[in-house]
This record gives sequence, structure tokens and C-alpha cells, in this order.
Amino acid sequence: MNVKPDFSKNANAATTAPAFLSVWDVHAYYGESYIVQGISFNVHEGEILALLGRNGAGKTSTLRSIARTGSPMVTRGEIWLDHKPLHNMASHEAAAAGLGLVPEDRRIIPGLTVEENLQLAQIAPPIGWSLERLYDLFPRLGERRKQEGVTLSGGEQQMLAIARALARDIKVLLLDEPYEGLAPVIVDEIEKTLIHIKEQGMTTIIVEQNAVRALELADRAVILDTGGIVFDGTAAEVLENEELRAEYLAI
Repeated sequence: MNVKPDFSKNANAATTAPAFLSVWDVHAYYGESYIVQGISFNVHEGEILALLGRNGAGKTSTLRSIARTGSPMVTRGEIWLDHKPLHNMASHEAAAAGLGLVPEDRRIIPGLTVEENLQLAQIAPPIGWSLERLYDLFPRLGERRKQEGVTLSGGEQQMLAIARALARDIKVLLLDEPYEGLAPVIVDEIEKTLIHIKEQGMTTIIVEQNAVRALELADRAVILDTGGIVFDGTAAEVLENEELRAEYLAI
């Protein structure tokens, strides 16, 4: 039985700090397939949450449900960001409210340079993330600002996708498989960036098959199995629990 979260406190964390993002009893379907089966969890401002599970557990579907993409279709439940209800919003409205989804395929716009991809996303005038600040965060993008975005390497495209989300001055960064296909040295670079923006207050949810890397980065973890939550606690607890890792993460 789901208990509605107290939006003034995150009951799932060992602190009484206010919950920044709250997901309550969310159900979602792809057609007739029941994918997200009544999940509830909270995220603190400035926290990195790893959303983990085996293939098909519902991780990406949960991320897309939060982002209000319309696929899967959310049929019940509530999603709140900074005390603002998102559950009746369209995807563009949720994006304007502060959600920034970086999908697995990155969706770099063909025909546009790195800078044009960023300018297209950037709010005017920029509040927190000017182009120069983004280039400071991702020096490689600064070096390639006039290069067509789709001609970048996979790691550079991932950097561009993250920078493009930040350019909208978002409140929550939603990352779907950001390490997929990347060399370890590039993963290291992206992780350093995520730590840096966390230190500046960014809230992040990361879905990642490389569970160990995600857990080493994250403050907390939510583990899904067949569309439901089987664990909600600290990342350190998962790293220390061999049985839990073996049963639900195959590591």
C-alpha cells in the first residue's frame, strides 16, 4: 500500500530536509503493458539519486513519466517539483517548470553547430548558465563551438546534451544511460562535471546500467523490479549489501 509522501519532509531519507521532487503512486502504461506500477519516492534538492534495476525493470519509463513525455502514458499518481504539481502538465510545461531530460539517444539537432544547439535551448537572458559558463564546464565544447553537433564523438555529444539541458536553467537533471558506449576516461570526465554541478545545488536523477559507477556517484538509490520499488535508501547501503546487488542488479 502506498502512503502519500509528506511534501514538507522526505520520509525516505535520513534527514528532515524538505523534499524537492516528490513522486507519489505513479502508474504508467505502454499500450496494454503495465510498466510503472505505483511507485513513490522523494528527492532532496542538490541530491544525486541513482534509479537502478535490471533491464525491463521500468527505469527509463519512470524517468519519462517524471518528465511528462506522454510515453508511457501516466494514468494515475502525482509528481511535484518545488511544491508545484507537474502531473497534469504536458512535457513542454514540465520542462518550463524546471525538468531537463537527457535521453539515451541525446537528440543532437542535425545541421546545427554546438553553439547553435545551446543557443536554441537557452533561455533569454540566461539566469545561471551563460554560454561561457557552459564552455568553462565543458572545455571540449568551447573548442568545438563552431562544429556541427552530430559530428562530435559520443562522449562530446553526451556533454553537449547535458550542457543543452543546463542552458535552460533547469532545477532537476534527468539522465538516461549517460555512460552508454563511452570510454572510462570520458565517463570519469562526465562524473566530475556532475559532481561540480551538484556542488552548485543541482538535483540529478541518473538511470544507468553501470550500477557500480552510478552508486559511487550517487547519494541515494532507488531500485526497481518489474515496475515497483524494492529498495529506497543510501547508495552506500547498496554497495555494502552483496545479496541485494546480486538479486536485483546482477553485480
